[in-house]
Amino acid sequence: MTGICTLLTLAKMAKTWYDFLQIVLNGAAMDLVDGIRVFVTSVETGSFSGAAARLGISPKLASKYMAELEAQLGTQLLHRTTRRLGLTAAGEQLMARAPDWLNELDEMTGDLREARRGLSGTLRVSAPVTYGELEVLRLMRRFRAPYPDLVVDLRLSDRFVDLAAEGIDVAIRIGRLDTSALIARKLGQTSLLLVASPAHLDLAGRPEHLSDLARHSCIRDTNMRGDGAWPLTAGGQLHRISVSGTYLVNSARLARDLAVEGEGVALCPDYMVQGDLDAGRLEHVLPQVCGPQLDIHAVYIGRRLARRTRAFLDFVGRELAGAPGH
Repeated sequence: MTGICTLLTLAKMAKTWYDFLQIVLNGAAMDLVDGIRVFVTSVETGSFSGAAARLGISPKLASKYMAELEAQLGTQLLHRTTRRLGLTAAGEQLMARAPDWLNELDEMTGDLREARRGLSGTLRVSAPVTYGELEVLRLMRRFRAPYPDLVVDLRLSDRFVDLAAEGIDVAIRIGRLDTSALIARKLGQTSLLLVASPAHLDLAGRPEHLSDLARHSCIRDTNMRGDGAWPLTAGGQLHRISVSGTYLVNSARLARDLAVEGEGVALCPDYMVQGDLDAGRLEHVLPQVCGPQLDIHAVYIGRRLARRTRAFLDFVGRELAGAPGH
């Protein structure tokens, strides 16, 4: 493996890791590092196009780096088919060590660069529409404030986006996670609360028991999984309450808006209605009843994260850990 030997020789020639990293950063071994980075990312995403999207380069350049790496090492690392990439025996050996090596290299080079200018580059984050508008954007603005060279790309969608195909660094997801190869980090929880406007409750009465919901117009969010019944816990026992009303919407924000306008009782996430509860625009209906609790996760591909991505995850985790309702 001539290329690896070259890198090790450079490391031995340098008096310190700092000197070695300066050699790498000045281009003496950048072709080799770029090739290894493309190789690892291609394996993690399953394709050169996925690696290219994640690394911010063209698929043609990713293929070029990969071919040059195999030429430098004098061995084939990947089996290429029209549908997937497979590892050769040499590829398996390199994949067993390369991710950790790149992590260490990224951390050390990041320390050198960020000691001068802080976080930089582009951080691409996906989040659900409403949660992104109300919570994630606020957190991203606070996170970015100290870093003038950092660009944030926030993409809001209620579908589960393909992180590899769309070049997303991290996605925020609420609720049950689908089984996948993504790594998940729990950030917090949100609870669903029964709410209604004072005007509606003055007119229709304030429920005292779950059975009282039958005489209220209930605003149903069709994004909730299941048969449309509300899963509510009272006295430690889970009940599935069938509700009816004149509004069905596919947006928790619209359900909240209709509740504020006096159209009925809604089951909404706490982060969405806490301000309305504090201001008296909404009342907490049946506060002794617990609505579903939904986990909030950050999901990402592979163990290797850019320094800006790791810093963002740590920041969001700290912020949500201390936030009411999370």
